[in-house]
Amino acid sequence: MRTERAGLSRHAAVAKAMDYMQKRWDGFTRFLDDGRICLTNNAAERALRPLCLGRKSRLFAGSDRGGARAAAMYTLIGTAKLNDIDPQAWLADVLDRIAEMPQNRLPELLPWHWKADRQQALAA
Repeated sequence: MRTERAGLSRHAAVAKAMDYMQKRWDGFTRFLDDGRICLTNNAAERALRPLCLGRKSRLFAGSDRGGARAAAMYTLIGTAKLNDIDPQAWLADVLDRIAEMPQNRLPELLPWHWKADRQQALAA
């Protein structure tokens, strides 16, 4: 690509695309070192699709604070889904236990810890 780029005018559209790619080469090739990295952003787009489809019904969250709360809930639900957890079961359990949980143990309620705790409980 460097050889081909050297023969192009700096104003050519292809040259600009090549320059863009060369500046970000490490990011473009990161999937070669880690097989978990996807070549596309399809998973991210699929995760955002429900938000986009319902945006008209949620156009007004009532206030800025309401919008911030909705964003926090979407983040929690999305994180639970990414950890292969039923969001409704997780939220119900967390809301039931959070009042008695000491502040220094709150990370135990995060989806990845919650899932591990549940799996250990089922195995025992």
